[in-house]
Amino acid sequence: MTSAPHDIFTEPSDVDPDTLANLGPLRRLAGRWRARKGVDLNPKAEGPERRVFIETIDFQPIDPQANGPQLFYGLRYHLHITTEEEDITFHDQVGYWLWEPATGLVLQTVAIPRGQVAIAAGQAKPDADEIIVSAKRGETEYGICSTAFLEQAFRTDSYRITLTFHADGTWSYVTDTELMVEGRDAPFNHQDRNTLHRIGEARPNPWAAILAKRAAG
Repeated sequence: MTSAPHDIFTEPSDVDPDTLANLGPLRRLAGRWRARKGVDLNPKAEGPERRVFIETIDFQPIDPQANGPQLFYGLRYHLHITTEEEDITFHDQVGYWLWEPATGLVLQTVAIPRGQVAIAAGQAKPDADEIIVSAKRGETEYGICSTAFLEQAFRTDSYRITLTFHADGTWSYVTDTELMVEGRDAPFNHQDRNTLHRIGEARPNPWAAILAKRAAG
């Protein structure tokens, strides 16, 4: 665990209000994205099932966030997935991607409406073309928390997501989630992958938008 500074209360005084200009490796995620050929491999009673899905993700900048001297710039996201066969929700997920410029720390928070949350962490340089964050069950810093049913029936032992940014402006991800399914001897690697294309630009974060409006008179 990284030790906290002696002064844990004083917040930075020189904070740039423009989140979009301070996102480091996350800057290329800002905006709205869509893809129609995502692939999901998930466990079923009769064996692994492969599904092709349609995915939309919206990343919008938030105002800078401080934990005392610790400063984050970030994006709030909403991920929604359907399939060609059904219009109903196949997967829904919300959370934040956060960047700490002072240390290179990257965080992803995950919340899904089946009763599961996680905080995944990694390190990246400001111009990185690849970001990897991960979380493990039982960790108190960057861990996974689930309902009692999921702990028993589909226990999530680890989570890892790799983002790759491409020269054509698209980006891809691969998620690997290790599950222990009740009654099975070996863990199951639940995997999702997709490549997304931009369909909309990001809006300025609220603080930056206020300042821009004032400057415009």
